[in-house]
Order: sequence, then C-alpha cells, then structure tokens
Amino acid sequence: MRRIEIVTPAPPGSLHGNRVTAKRWQGFLRRLGYRVPITESWSRKDADLLITLHAYRSHASIKAFKLAHPHRPLILILTGTDLYRDMANHPEVHESMALANALVVLQAEALQIIPTKWRHKATVIHQSVPQIPKQQKPKGQFSVSVIGHLRPEKDPFCIVRALPHMPSNSQIRIQHLGMAMNLEMEKTALQATKEYGRYIWHGMVSHQTTLKILARSHMMVISSRMEGGAHVVSEAIAAGVPVLASKIAGNCGLLGKDYLGYFPVGNEKALTRLLLRAETDQLFYKKLQEQVKKLQKLVQPSHERSSLEKLVTRLLKFSKTH
Repeated sequence: MRRIEIVTPAPPGSLHGNRVTAKRWQGFLRRLGYRVPITESWSRKDADLLITLHAYRSHASIKAFKLAHPHRPLILILTGTDLYRDMANHPEVHESMALANALVVLQAEALQIIPTKWRHKATVIHQSVPQIPKQQKPKGQFSVSVIGHLRPEKDPFCIVRALPHMPSNSQIRIQHLGMAMNLEMEKTALQATKEYGRYIWHGMVSHQTTLKILARSHMMVISSRMEGGAHVVSEAIAAGVPVLASKIAGNCGLLGKDYLGYFPVGNEKALTRLLLRAETDQLFYKKLQEQVKKLQKLVQPSHERSSLEKLVTRLLKFSKTH
C-alpha cells in the first residue's frame, strides 16, 4: 500500500482551517486505498508523496523531504497567510514554491498572486462540504451569523462597529461564534454582548453546533482583511445561506466577481447598509440566495475528491517514469 503523508502545522484537535483540510484530504485518499498519516512536520518516514499545507511554516519539512527524495512528488497547498502576507516578507515561501511539484490554491483569484514562473504548477481545488441538514429559520427576526476565531486579520468587530448604525425597528439579531485569541478581544466581545440586545458572542462552540446555527441563519457575514479561501464560506454555500463578505481576493475567488453581497474592507457603514437591504428588500435577498445556490456544485465532496485524485494519480505516475 502506497504511503502519502500530509503535513500541517495545525495541531491535532484544532478547528483551524488547515487541519480541517488535512483531515478531509486524508479521508478522500484513504478511500482511494492509500495509507495517510497526518503530521505537524515530516516524520522522515518513507512516503511516496508528501502533501504540505503552509509554504512558510512547513518550509523545513519541504526542504528535508526534497533533500532526502529529490525525485518524489510534493504537493504544496498555499494558505491565505502564505499568499497575502508571508510571500512578500519571507524568502522561504518562494523556496517552498520552487521545490514543490504542484501548488494548490483554494480559490481562483489566488492564481494571480502566484509568481508567473511557478503558475504553471498551480491548480484550484475548491474546499468541499458534506450536505448540511436544513434548519427552520427563526420567525420574527432576521438572523445573522458571524463565524471565525477573533483575531486581527478577520476584523471580527466590524459587525460590532455596525451595531450603532442599525435602526431600533430592525429585526436583525447577530450570533458571533469563535474563540477570542487574546484577553482584549474577549473583553470587547463581552462588552458588546452586554451593551447591544441584538448581539451575542458565544465564544468557541463545537463544529456541529456552528453548522446548526449557520443553517438557521438568514445571512452570514465574513469581514476578513485576509483569506486564502475561508472554509466557512464554502459551508454557507453548502447550506444555501447568503453571505455578506469583505471585498478581498479570498472571498471574491469563492463567491465570484459578480456577487452582489460585497462591502469594502473595514467599512462597517457599508456592511450595515447591506444588512438592512437584505432584511428589507426581498428581491435583493432572493438574488443573493440564487447566486449562492449556483455555487453549490463547486463545494460538493465528489468535485473536490475527483480533483485531488487526478492530481495525485498524475504526480505518482510521473514519478514512476523518472
């Protein structure tokens, strides 16, 4: 049985997107008959193929594997921090891309960020989501979910800054899910929960609970300043929940350039206008629903599994002949 090792810096039990992707790919590859351990750095055990997430943080593993096995294939999944932050500041990102046999990005806009000399190695594989059971939407309110750990690159309090601009007769109710990454953010979230009747911060909840809350929402908001292709956007698409998203490459690559639910990064007034429009303008809300529905085929597990199988088969076949 051929062995494929997946390296992700995200530790076991983490709900970080990189770990979620690693686990999902492990499942796909096991069903294809491979042995697939997940490690935080290359174990130095024999592997026919190495798959790594994060060009910068997995650089040592990439370099060590290619030194030990120069003719064996290596797939590098480029993360949002690789593409939109570390590439400009860390030569390790460029070295990792040079050493990899194939580069994977999670949304189409990311292809433009990859240096031209390595773009021929790149492919888009959309993150998939198993079917999410439909949930009854709450009556008498317009339910909005905001999902993601509270850290600066997510601009998690854009929604809180929007709250004072909402009229008192609005039925918008916001559920904010995600762990505070520092004490200051925790204080801000708790204070906002206390101050605004329409907002509640739940902190970290299980993935199952998150999906239930998402499926019951009329709308999801993602206000990130930087994303490689947020899995929660794929989950919203799978659940048929319209998204209001900051206009960054990571969101545009998933939702499409013509999507109607974008607002400028960090602009809480524009976000408020979109939320109120979605709440009160049925035609606008229906258009968002239709746009999200059209994207559902891209996040089906069969689509991701097939793309991954083609890539792995091609690389292993090529390595046999060299």
